[in-house]
Amino acid sequence: MIDRRLLSLRLGMLAAATALGPMQMAPANADDDPWPQIAAAAFGKRPLADGAGLLELEMPARAEDAAVVPVTMRTTLPKGDARTLRSITLVIDDNPSPVAATFKVGAGVTMISTRVRVNSYTNVHAVAELSDGQLYVIATYIKASGGCSAPMTSSAEGETPLGQMRFRQFAMPTAASATTRREAQIMIRHANNSGLQRDQVSLLYIPLFIVRELRVWQGDQLVLEMDGGISISENPNIRFSYMPNGASTFRAEAQDTEGHVFKDEWPVEAM
Repeated sequence: MIDRRLLSLRLGMLAAATALGPMQMAPANADDDPWPQIAAAAFGKRPLADGAGLLELEMPARAEDAAVVPVTMRTTLPKGDARTLRSITLVIDDNPSPVAATFKVGAGVTMISTRVRVNSYTNVHAVAELSDGQLYVIATYIKASGGCSAPMTSSAEGETPLGQMRFRQFAMPTAASATTRREAQIMIRHANNSGLQRDQVSLLYIPLFIVRELRVWQGDQLVLEMDGGISISENPNIRFSYMPNGASTFRAEAQDTEGHVFKDEWPVEAM
């Protein structure tokens, strides 16, 4: 997992949005580029190869709501390439805590989609480790402002119990077989306070309170493991692809920064 000290990395630093290489990035003075510092803190001295043609990172060019920005990461390995995805880390360079989440995945996972907070105009990187043990990086640029300090919505403060989980399996074409890759989505009711939001009455900062860990199993097989940070939006929502393994149930377990543990289980739906 990424060192949890990264939660406090760059708090109070000035925002910057810059680029390296030919990826879709924002021009800026190289001296202001936070990415080398972030990459060194998160990945040490491991080299980061260009992931063009191997990975995709989808985000809107301009956020409609900076507190709830959709992002999708997927592998796009060429036909015949036997490598698989081991993990993928999402980094929002100019957020107060840049590492949004690291997802470790099981066999068959090629896509992960979630919603994030974006605090300013920034470059966003996705760093994937493939089964060859190498790290590959791609990036994009997004225009947004104030997502990390945006007030909670009513849906995060409602009467639904804290930590309640919903799980959805998506229907496949009628021709799909038991070996066809499918998709599922898990949603957790949680305010996921970033620590940068203010109470609208007292104007005091609301303490950090986030879903820190999430694990999803298909039967006894671990499908997805998330180590999350403050950039994951309230009511965390994660969609992922997977390969059916014949199990009869999915189950999930999450833990937040106050030590609450949430668990649930669901039957596997027929194809």
